[in-house]
Amino acid sequence: MLAALFLGVAPMLGCAGQIDRHGHVFIDVDLDQIRPGMSKGDVQTVLGSPDTTSAISSDAYYYISSTMKTVAFLKPKEIEREVVAVYFDGGERVRDVSRYGIKDGVLIDFYKGETPARGKDISFVEQMFGNLSQRQMFKDQRQGAGGAAGIPGI
Repeated sequence: MLAALFLGVAPMLGCAGQIDRHGHVFIDVDLDQIRPGMSKGDVQTVLGSPDTTSAISSDAYYYISSTMKTVAFLKPKEIEREVVAVYFDGGERVRDVSRYGIKDGVLIDFYKGETPARGKDISFVEQMFGNLSQRQMFKDQRQGAGGAAGIPGI
């Protein structure tokens, strides 16, 4: 009876999912230490190096944490995300601290896995006739050109 119960429950345990955390682990005590007027160095002492900074200027530090859940062979799914943004003023002092969650953001797929190439927007037949018409165009130009081999200037 015990063996039958084990054999029935064991496969379901494998489908429970695996939880993976990536990025910073935020501790409220550390976040509460960040106050307006602190320098960038003080922020790095408390929170560590930022995951990224503002792209246009270095007036913001971003600390990112995400939690992913993987079930069996399925694609991992992000179940939790937290971003702490520390904004600085012109004197490189903390102006504001904001916290964002998964509900505040939009998932963006930056890498599509392919580079768009010319030719995909026209059919095979259009490509063939396009080549024929281009060859005819160049042939006409060579016949009218002077020179030994139809090359201008020779």
